[in-house]
Amino acid sequence: MTATVSLTVLSPELEQPLLAVEAALNLLGDALARRDAAAIELHSADLHQHLARAVQSFTEAARTGAVPAALRNRLVRAGGLLAAQRETLARGNASLDRALDVLIPSEPTGLYGAGGKAERRSVGGSYQA
Repeated sequence: MTATVSLTVLSPELEQPLLAVEAALNLLGDALARRDAAAIELHSADLHQHLARAVQSFTEAARTGAVPAALRNRLVRAGGLLAAQRETLARGNASLDRALDVLIPSEPTGLYGAGGKAERRSVGGSYQA
């Protein structure tokens, strides 16, 4: 009977931070879809704060073994959505980097050529590695 009472007491303490994380994820997802940089930055910061609170709440509850399965499953789904959004951002960054490389080629470093082989520098008419 004690476990049921502690689950009932802890559930709102876990539900509120989780709801905040889910709402922040949704807002961030909408901002990503709109490609609104200011909103992405704002909602990312909010999500970070809400995630920190949720992790703290769930960690404390897990120590006592009082994390309801339904809330645990929602947290796992939120983690999956966060990973998907992170992947979307990574792909967007990679795409932007490729576009910038085409538009603004970087200076040759002298380390590797386009074919992947080491470039050699000419010193006194001969090549050196």
